[in-house]
Amino acid sequence: MIEQTDAKKVVEVIGNNLIGVSHDSNSFQKLPDSFWGYFARGHDTKGTFGVIVTYSEDGNDVDELIKMYEEWANKNKSKESK
Repeated sequence: MIEQTDAKKVVEVIGNNLIGVSHDSNSFQKLPDSFWGYFARGHDTKGTFGVIVTYSEDGNDVDELIKMYEEWANKNKSKESK
């Protein structure tokens, strides 16, 4: 299980990164109106994390992406975590 201080650090990095993205309108140019995503990756001395933010006018797009991730995560869990 992730330690409390590590979880805080991950959320802080993600939040700061997304705030920076939101302040720059160039981050959203040339994106399709109906579907877009933003991926952020970070790391510290203990591990690596990634965040995907997705928007779609069709909620099924987001649901499918989450389903794909859940299937990938279940397939790739280490034997220790099972």
